[in-house]
Amino acid sequence: MRMPIIPAAALATFLCCTLSHAADAPAPATHPAQDQAALEQRFEKTLTNAVFVGHFTTDGDDKGVKEDRYTISSVKKMKGDYWLFNTRIQFGTKDVNVPLMLPVIWAGDTPVITVTDVGVPGIGTYTARVLVYSDHYAGTWSGGAHHGGTLAGVIEHPAAKPADPDK
Repeated sequence: MRMPIIPAAALATFLCCTLSHAADAPAPATHPAQDQAALEQRFEKTLTNAVFVGHFTTDGDDKGVKEDRYTISSVKKMKGDYWLFNTRIQFGTKDVNVPLMLPVIWAGDTPVITVTDVGVPGIGTYTARVLVYSDHYAGTWSGGAHHGGTLAGVIEHPAAKPADPDK
C-alpha cells in the first residue's frame, strides 16, 4: 500500500498559515508575579473571622438551591500546602464546630481549597474544590457516589459585637 505524498507547496502553505496564526496570538501577560507570602497573608486576612454565606445545589435535585453557611474563626498556614481552618459548618440540620487541616493550592493569585475524601466529624466524607477570590467563593463538592453539586456565595466579615457593660 502506497502512502500519498503531500506536495511540497501544500506543506509549505500549511506551515506558513500555522506560523502566521501563532504570530497573531496575544503575548502572555507580563504582570509581575505577586509575592507568595503577600498572597498567603491576604488569604489569611480574608478568611479570619469570616462567614461564607451562600447556596449549594445537589446534582439531580430539582428543588433548586439550598442555603449553607460556613463560619471560619481563623486560618493559619501550617507546613507545605496545609492550612488549619477553625470552622463552624451549618447546613440543613447540621451545626458543628470542627478544626480542619486542609490543603490550599494556588492557581496564580487565586487560592483553591482542595479537599479529597476528607472526613468531617459529624458531617461525612467529602471531596471539594472551592476557590476564593476577593469576597466571593465558588466550587464543586461531592459527598460520595451520585451525590454532589456546586456551591457559591459571598464572604462576610460581621462586625465584632461590643462587650456587654453589665457583665
